[in-house]
Amino acid sequence: MRDFTKDHRWLSMNTATVRKQGDLLEIIDACARHGIGAISPWRDQVAHVGLEAAVRTVKAHGMKLSGYCRGGMFPHGADQAQAMRDDNRRAVDEAKALDAPCLVLVVGGLPQYSRPGSPASRDLGAARTQVVDGIAELLDYARKVGMPLAIEPLHPMYAADRACVNTMRHALDICDALDPGKTGALGVAVDMYHVWWDPELLAQIKRAGKSRLHAFHVCDWLVPTNHLLEDRGMMGDGVIDIRAARAAVEAQGFDGFSEVEIFSQNWWAQPMDTVLETCIERHKSVV
Repeated sequence: MRDFTKDHRWLSMNTATVRKQGDLLEIIDACARHGIGAISPWRDQVAHVGLEAAVRTVKAHGMKLSGYCRGGMFPHGADQAQAMRDDNRRAVDEAKALDAPCLVLVVGGLPQYSRPGSPASRDLGAARTQVVDGIAELLDYARKVGMPLAIEPLHPMYAADRACVNTMRHALDICDALDPGKTGALGVAVDMYHVWWDPELLAQIKRAGKSRLHAFHVCDWLVPTNHLLEDRGMMGDGVIDIRAARAAVEAQGFDGFSEVEIFSQNWWAQPMDTVLETCIERHKSVV
């Protein structure tokens, strides 16, 4: 297991962590000032500043990416099918332009939430079928441009609106069905906020192996949690055994960044420098 206590070379900042404190270019500049050498930007943040400006600023700072957020939201009504395909192909192209190692997929839930304007449905099974079909179609395109896809299973509380793939087992079953040769084209993003509770977590990390482990996201689960989306904890402030999970992914050969992704009204209210400094300290002491 790598020693993170002496420096933060393996820290990546998911830019949602400080999305309220500045735009993407300002976030990149701040990360560079603090010696953070990697980020994982969100598409809306890239769109706000423009893809060309984002690419230029990343290159100017020698910044690496640990992933790109996000593709997915596959369930749709018939009238939304082409929009879904086009949107996901654009996400692949943007990830490629930014030289991301993978495009993270938040797969979507029921169609009316995944693609507004779609007919309302309660059929989660049908939504999951559309997820598999959508990933299969996107995988063909992503292979052609050389962009790996990473399915991110989300906590079950998001099954209706954000992701109807909620466990590592389910995500890996999809990977095995669509990429049985374990080519590296399709894998998983292991986000501790979403999977820490899973009794099969360590076994499924072992099942994934290096070829399927595309990203590792860290934050903490607060008790009590006061908001379903915007009350993630800083590493060390909650109940997740982050270091045990990192030991498990590294035992499989994962040698990428530990990506800090914190959606938090509390941390969004803090100065950007304070958040980044705290992330660096906790990366050394907790992750």
